[in-house]
Amino acid sequence: MNDPYVLVLYYSHYGATRNMAQLISRGVEQEGKLEARLRTVPTVSSTNEASEPLVPENGPVYCSEDDLRDCAGLALGSPTRFGNMAGALKHFLDGTGALWASGSLINKPFATFTSTSSMHGGQETTLLTMAIPMLHHGMIYCGIPYSEAALTATSTGGTPYGASHLAGSGSKNQISDEEKGLCIALGKRLGTLTLKLES
Repeated sequence: MNDPYVLVLYYSHYGATRNMAQLISRGVEQEGKLEARLRTVPTVSSTNEASEPLVPENGPVYCSEDDLRDCAGLALGSPTRFGNMAGALKHFLDGTGALWASGSLINKPFATFTSTSSMHGGQETTLLTMAIPMLHHGMIYCGIPYSEAALTATSTGGTPYGASHLAGSGSKNQISDEEKGLCIALGKRLGTLTLKLES
């Protein structure tokens, strides 16, 4: 049997969500008992033409159905698009009907994370709308408890529904110390819950 892993699946346009994914992965692996497997999804074309290479030019490889089916836990991330996840991630999730039919993801924990260009750009709604399809899959939602001091200290991103980042226009803002801490804390909590549910 393969070692359990947490799938950190994301779509990133300017790089902020990718940076968050790396921090969450660090949190997942802090206990040294789980691998964090980074995966992304290809951009979708508005003209229905193939616009992406079969293998990404850099960064993590594209997520496969097997990557999702066999994970022990999931962190799901996307930049905000009008208060919702980006179309590329939604397109991938829309194709997971076979996993839903087989119940492959039932009772596995998941968390969500996002970045926005403005403070009120839909951080919380994006986190919650990303959660909806995973709840239909029977997964267990993992947020950030208020025992994390950064949750009340932050003046940028960070919510009890998951990690968030105020990226600013063109993703010019660096991830703040509070946002970093909350990404790592979310990854660590997801890793802890994954191990408990695995055992």
